Amino acid sequence: MKAIFLCGGTGKRMFPLTEDKFLLDFLGKPLLQHQIETAWQAGLTHFVFIANPGNIERITEIAKKFSEAQVELALQEKPLGIADALKSATHLLQGEALVINPNDVFTSSAYTKIISTNPQPPTADSRMLGYQVNEYFPGGYLELDSQGNLKHIVEKPEPGEEPGNLVNILVHLHNEPQKLLEHIETVHSTRDDIYERALDNIVRAGHKIKVIPYNDFWAPIKYPWHIFKVMEYFLDRAKPSIPTTARISDKATIEGKVILGENVKVLENAVIRGPVYIGPNSVVGNNALVRDYSHIGGNCVVGYSTEVKHSYIGDNCWFHSNYIGDSVIDDDCSLGAGAVLANFRLDEGNISIEVDGAKVDTSYDKLGAIIGKGCRIGINASLMPGVRVGCNSSVGPHICLDSDLEPNTMVLLKSEHRVLKNETKMSHNKRQKLLKKL
Repeated sequence: MKAIFLCGGTGKRMFPLTEDKFLLDFLGKPLLQHQIETAWQAGLTHFVFIANPGNIERITEIAKKFSEAQVELALQEKPLGIADALKSATHLLQGEALVINPNDVFTSSAYTKIISTNPQPPTADSRMLGYQVNEYFPGGYLELDSQGNLKHIVEKPEPGEEPGNLVNILVHLHNEPQKLLEHIETVHSTRDDIYERALDNIVRAGHKIKVIPYNDFWAPIKYPWHIFKVMEYFLDRAKPSIPTTARISDKATIEGKVILGENVKVLENAVIRGPVYIGPNSVVGNNALVRDYSHIGGNCVVGYSTEVKHSYIGDNCWFHSNYIGDSVIDDDCSLGAGAVLANFRLDEGNISIEVDGAKVDTSYDKLGAIIGKGCRIGINASLMPGVRVGCNSSVGPHICLDSDLEPNTMVLLKSEHRVLKNETKMSHNKRQKLLKKL
């Protein structure tokens, strides 16, 4: 059986983050590497990666770490959806194929469950996982018959128009993938739903697609704030680890589950309260506080008197006397002294973010800034809850930013001041009297 990882798409809803979602680092490894390890635990050893021109080299590097696996690559030239991805790998789709979205995080039981319920000879053309949700999810919803077979997929219905609460997890086992490709060729659609329509056509043609309930951990990354649940998942599963190369002051405090990379420095009076991950060569400065599910990359400086709470931070980021709460910060960012990323509305309500012209409720009442790569935030700047800053942008000193900033943009405060002659006369005696009182 081949495990087909769909790595050719782009994250349309992830602004201002530009990295492929499955290449985001967790605990020092890209998500795709974690995904391969999960599949390997379930007994899968033959992998096909459908890549795009921008990520095929990186995917190849990750795949080389699994020398015992059988690896094949296909190239999807443009991000035209799942159906186009599978067509680009037609020459590799022989025998049983397990089609997987690498941006969804789940346990190895997802694989073992769908494989173990597929008898030989198969009683259905395909099998797919279904997950019961308690709130709206922007994905495909499943309608089933009385035997648990697929009747219809409703792709991304409007909130309130869902046909039920069972959603599609893209872990699909196709016993005859060539038959699926034949149905894909018959679908004509201007939407990104050709694959789902092909599955509907298979059902209409009298074939069976069995839906297997899955109720273990599942965290899809659709929006930047979904990174938090994935971050929490990996931190919860990790074991505390402090390497011998780490240099920790006797006056520092480390509590709970803390995972430090090689050569991390923790200076006097710093406090790290896990679960927390801090990547290699990073420095936690004097009087800094890192706490509550924070994930900090390598070569970072959490400078003097900075607090980081429940935030995902990339590599090469520098901070100095800042508050960073419930935020996502990409690589190569710096915050000047006194800059604050606010995370809580005055009315204590949920924070919404505009995506494709529509407001999306994040379901978080605490959410800070989302900052793209290479950004600079000036001294004493304040970013309001849920504000997004595009990559390579700068927020000037003393700015209070309450709306999104496009990439490659600089926002500066226009201030005016007067220069006058100082005619104030200071009383030396008054100062001495004040000193005596002290």
